[in-house]
Amino acid sequence: MNNPITRPLARRAAITRMAAATAAAALPLLTAPAQAHTDKPHAPKMGPVVKEQKDWGIAGDAKSAKRRIEVGMADNMRFTPERIEVRQGETVKFVVRNTGKVMHEFVIGTKAENAKHAEMMVKHPNMEHDEPYMAHVPPGKTGEIVWTFNRAGQFEFACLIAGHYQGGMVGTIMVAPGGRA
Repeated sequence: MNNPITRPLARRAAITRMAAATAAAALPLLTAPAQAHTDKPHAPKMGPVVKEQKDWGIAGDAKSAKRRIEVGMADNMRFTPERIEVRQGETVKFVVRNTGKVMHEFVIGTKAENAKHAEMMVKHPNMEHDEPYMAHVPPGKTGEIVWTFNRAGQFEFACLIAGHYQGGMVGTIMVAPGGRA
């Protein structure tokens, strides 16, 4: 391999092999990303909801929810609707329906928090978590979140199952300040 003519060819072949190996390693994330969640579904929420202030709001009480928003999740890695508008101070009951054949989830957060969590899900796909701003929904089932948007701004909802977030399964929540939507 010390031949100056064949050295660049060998280097190119090694890079091609490395790229192919990287693509092969990533393929399971894109073709069957929900396996970790289908093997071990998350336990239903038990007991009182822990109300912890987040940048995007706080867990709400169902009796305070004056509005119900239905959100569809599908295997094309999209939500319907993809954009939701609420008013600051509003408590919303989200009803999320999984119309697909694989597990999906609906997680409310900031773009930075969801990106960080999605990264962890790729590294630890069997990670269990159960927060009041998350709904894990098996195929053909429905989940619910009651959330109070007590801070104005732009937030997102996403499916953070490995490969889903990376595939574009993200939506926007616009929280208008001062009670205006």
